[in-house]
Amino acid sequence: MEQYLVTGMSCAACQARVEKAVRSVKGVDNCSVSLLTNSMGVEGTASPDEIIKAVENAGYGASLKFEDKKNESSFSKKISSEEEALKDKTTPKLKKRLFTSLAFLIVLMYFSMGHSMFGFPLPVFFNDNCIAIGLVEMILTIVIMVINRQFFISGFKSLIHRSPNMDTLIALGSSAAFVYSTVILFIMTRAQADGDTTRVMNLMMEFYFESSAMILTLITVGKTLESYSKGKTTNALKSLMKLAPKTANVIRDGKETTIPIDDVKVGDVFVVRPGENIPVDGTVIEGESAIDESALTGESIPVDKVAGNMVSSATLNQSGFLKCSATKVGEDTTFAQIIKMVSEAAATKAPVARLADRISGVFVPVVILLSIITFTIWMIIGQTIGYSLARGITILVVSCPCALGLATPVAIMVGNGMGAKNGILFKNAEALQETGNVQIVALDKTGTITSGQPKVTDLFAEKDKTIFDLLKTAYAMETKSEHPLAKAVTKYAEEQKVELYEASEFSSLSGSGITATVNGEKCYAGNRKFIEKFAVVPQSSIEKAEELSSEGKTPLFFAADGSLIGIIAVADTIKEDSPKAIQELKNMGIHVVMITGDNEKTAKAIGEQAGVDEIVASVMPNEKEKIISELQKHGKVCMVGDGINDAPALTRADIGMAIGAGTDVAIDSADVVLMKNKLTDVSSAIRLSRKTYVNIVENLFWALIYNTCLIPIAAGAFVWAGLTMDPMYGAAAMSLSSFCVCMNALRLNLFNIHNPKRDKKRNNSIKVGESGKILLAETKGESNMNVKTMEIKGMMCPHCEATVKKALEAVEGVASAQVSHVEGKAVVTLNSSVEDSTLKQAVEAKDFTVVSIS
Repeated sequence: MEQYLVTGMSCAACQARVEKAVRSVKGVDNCSVSLLTNSMGVEGTASPDEIIKAVENAGYGASLKFEDKKNESSFSKKISSEEEALKDKTTPKLKKRLFTSLAFLIVLMYFSMGHSMFGFPLPVFFNDNCIAIGLVEMILTIVIMVINRQFFISGFKSLIHRSPNMDTLIALGSSAAFVYSTVILFIMTRAQADGDTTRVMNLMMEFYFESSAMILTLITVGKTLESYSKGKTTNALKSLMKLAPKTANVIRDGKETTIPIDDVKVGDVFVVRPGENIPVDGTVIEGESAIDESALTGESIPVDKVAGNMVSSATLNQSGFLKCSATKVGEDTTFAQIIKMVSEAAATKAPVARLADRISGVFVPVVILLSIITFTIWMIIGQTIGYSLARGITILVVSCPCALGLATPVAIMVGNGMGAKNGILFKNAEALQETGNVQIVALDKTGTITSGQPKVTDLFAEKDKTIFDLLKTAYAMETKSEHPLAKAVTKYAEEQKVELYEASEFSSLSGSGITATVNGEKCYAGNRKFIEKFAVVPQSSIEKAEELSSEGKTPLFFAADGSLIGIIAVADTIKEDSPKAIQELKNMGIHVVMITGDNEKTAKAIGEQAGVDEIVASVMPNEKEKIISELQKHGKVCMVGDGINDAPALTRADIGMAIGAGTDVAIDSADVVLMKNKLTDVSSAIRLSRKTYVNIVENLFWALIYNTCLIPIAAGAFVWAGLTMDPMYGAAAMSLSSFCVCMNALRLNLFNIHNPKRDKKRNNSIKVGESGKILLAETKGESNMNVKTMEIKGMMCPHCEATVKKALEAVEGVASAQVSHVEGKAVVTLNSSVEDSTLKQAVEAKDFTVVSIS
């Protein structure tokens, strides 16, 4: 997306005109204009020159947001450009205009109303000299009009380009009042010459100089308040940009040198002292420290970093000295990607904004037409020119397309900023709006519900043995093994500070177990079937292993010299916050589905612990997208995942969420990026989306109801009830409308996105069965298919299951395979005829033994 700065826009009508002009350029696929940030995002093949020319032809100005596109690595320049674009330059100018206007307006009001209504004294020269008073009022009004000339320049320029905007309404209203009053002043001069004192006094009551000046001043008051509150809505993004590092301390030629951040290259070694920000993404190669990552994740608790750990740009080194190697620099850093996502999201539009855009496109011309019609009707009825003109002017100045145009973008900007502060990044405004509408959340198990790393969960020693005996043997043996479960055992032993004994004569039997000699004893480790060949396994141990298996854990048996030492259970444990997060989703009325490649038994154990509504087990990575497609038949689906294999499913889902920052591929495929590895951020994202949408609706309602109610009053439709409006009051009302919209959006900053107390359970229209599960009709196409059951030896853990499953499902004609290492079986579903020998060959090619096929 190419981004541009747009100048000259003052209301939603301007925004709609610019968008229409750019969309008409050949080669433009999509265009989104933001009145809030005065920016424009354009997608397509059209050249910048063509786009800028189209904007200028529409009566506005445009320029590329980043002029130095050729220098892609100039990240600091782009940040500076972004900061400059977001800098509030308008409010100081408006304040100056406002205070100067007020100074002259006070004098004008003293002459026009203070003297005539309250009898305030005037210099002797003005006593009974109505012409002199009229001339002073005209001169003061001219001064105020010159001070606020921008309304007239923009308004009449837009009118010439046949794209009237809010400034056009103000310019027409103020000009009409001024011209009418000037004409009255000339008529009064004639009456004075004729000696008609009574008529002179009556004509003086027809002056609208103060209305003309008051309209301009009050609108400037509104513009100042609006500009100030608009500036506040971008505070989150501006705060993020202030964290951008400017320099880095790198080691080159053995010396430490401070260089600009743009000069850091991948592979450079840099040092960071306590109190300094990490300049670029890197890997710690020396030192230990606590890093404050709140700028990226919103997590206030510092994270300990040691050699081998990753560090991210813009995070704060709190305690120790670190020496790191740069892995990502410039625009590739995590911090740069966050800035890019939040910035681009601000330049996009939510679907709900389309209604406001359609109204804004015709709003101003309709208001001008209504003003003319109102003036004409009152003249036909028989009212004076002054009265009729006042009604027409009031319609012009009370109508506010600005509030309509700001209703959506201010809420989107604040919502995006709130998300960014809490480590939740919405890639565009549509994602921010639609996330709150999801009905089904599909969670990938590994790395999302669970930690993704096998851990030791239980230790069970035989009566004549101790836990120490068990760990001593297990540590010595598993240190030699490369199996993922072995790594979990060795890590646990290291944490318990178990002494490492030397293991000799080590031998690994693929898919079964390992043997080694420890302290002169012949030791064995593996699954139950393997251990039973070398040692007697008591019934109590068998029952314990079955109990552990039913909980989704993998029991590893350890024996020495013919007797069992004990069992160590290893499992991919669920995260601490997973049950809470899933319960929060259910409390919102969302159906939660867990998708996993594990067998039914393991999946059920994890699913029950987590509290999900439904489990889809034995799913291959390439089947996840198909599962999401099936779920979409029942409602809007949000897929949450973290890996490369989740990318197709994340893309297929209505809303894709990459959790824990995930892989680069997952982030690219997702609509929402959760920087923290917390599942509760899924419910927080949905909560924020719903609150932002409510805020947008409130803003739109205010803008529409304001115009709907006040335009008829301004036209004099309720004069029979004594309800009418002066142009000055109309200008005051218009000023407040935009300010109210902006202030309402700023209320979002007070919203606690992590607090589930006010969550409301939405009525979910998805169809569920009697068991509370979605009717996934033949999700995996298993009806009317042949099923074969294979008895297989050698499987000892979920990884073995995955290997067998993958091998079987690679065979042509196999629809799916459900494998259990606990039962030593594989249930194979066929969609065409497959020979038993073919299935057997596929499994035994992976070093497992097929006992039978039935």
